Amino acid sequence: MKEPENKRIWSEYQKEIADDHFFYVRSCIRQSFFPGSEQFFLKMMREILGKDIYENPSHTTCTGIGYHTDIVPFETIMTVIARHFALMKEAGYRNIAISCVTSFGIYTEIIETWKHFPETLEKTREYLYKATGREFDVPENMAHTSDIVYKFRNEIAAKAKYRLVNRFTGEPLKVVEHIGCHYSKMFPKYGVGGAEFPKVLSGMIEAWGGQVIDYPERRHCCGFGFRQYIVQANRGYSLSNSVKKFESMKPYKPDFIITNCPGCNMFMDRWQYAMREMEGKTYGENGLSIPVLTYEEVAGLVLGINPWELGLQYHMVQSEPLLDKIGIEYNPSDKYLTKDGIRIPAPENLINIK
Repeated sequence: MKEPENKRIWSEYQKEIADDHFFYVRSCIRQSFFPGSEQFFLKMMREILGKDIYENPSHTTCTGIGYHTDIVPFETIMTVIARHFALMKEAGYRNIAISCVTSFGIYTEIIETWKHFPETLEKTREYLYKATGREFDVPENMAHTSDIVYKFRNEIAAKAKYRLVNRFTGEPLKVVEHIGCHYSKMFPKYGVGGAEFPKVLSGMIEAWGGQVIDYPERRHCCGFGFRQYIVQANRGYSLSNSVKKFESMKPYKPDFIITNCPGCNMFMDRWQYAMREMEGKTYGENGLSIPVLTYEEVAGLVLGINPWELGLQYHMVQSEPLLDKIGIEYNPSDKYLTKDGIRIPAPENLINIK
């Protein structure tokens, strides 16, 4: 019997994601702004899903932001990434798990360059050996950490304490997913679903009980764009891109936004604060702003992890209205307590807090 055409086409958009034994590399932006996301990902992989995942403290930045702003030469960044691969080889791993979407794009660009220009690979080997005395192997399997959470989404659903459902209405929560450009647009074959049908976040939403919201600017850039923000004079362009997305999604009344890029997450969270302060504008219901969560944070919430352990208090747009909708238990008085029980100062002008 002939395979249905839609199934055949969809099979071309799949990627192989390893089952276990990952060498983990962090994200500069994520560990700076949302460190709870990375910490929970490691905890979930080890303690909840029972996977082997190793992190080397000698891992460094990929220098991706420097590369994309024309500061770091391509030969230099290839050597930096080769060192990451050398650390992986020395630790005995062959599968790499990448937390940052910018890093993910960098790794894919370098691996594709080496495939098409073998002489460049040999030069990189030479540069790394001269600089560090190390040797490296190209990973057998490379996945973004959102790929891995997507792969195990049904296992997470089976262990879930909560679902993405409004407890007051019984209806699925309306969720906007935003895919980082460097995940799906630079080298589409490396992302689940490619650039046309990215499934990595919508698959999580559906598995955990939510409803995916489509809207006109669903695939529009978050506004980061490196040069659009890093050059101070260009930041109005960055903000206008984000506002275009918010204005487009507002009529659909989303309950929250989920992203797989640390930069996208930070910008869509911070720019809502900027627009409220500059023009008094908000994009959620009842004058509120829309919470912007990482996929690790959403996984943690459905699994019943304490929201403050996940680090939701460090977002500009606060999540209590969303937590109340889902029925998640939390203690407001614990929000700004450290693990040692020390109370830290609460930020001022937080969004979504009465």
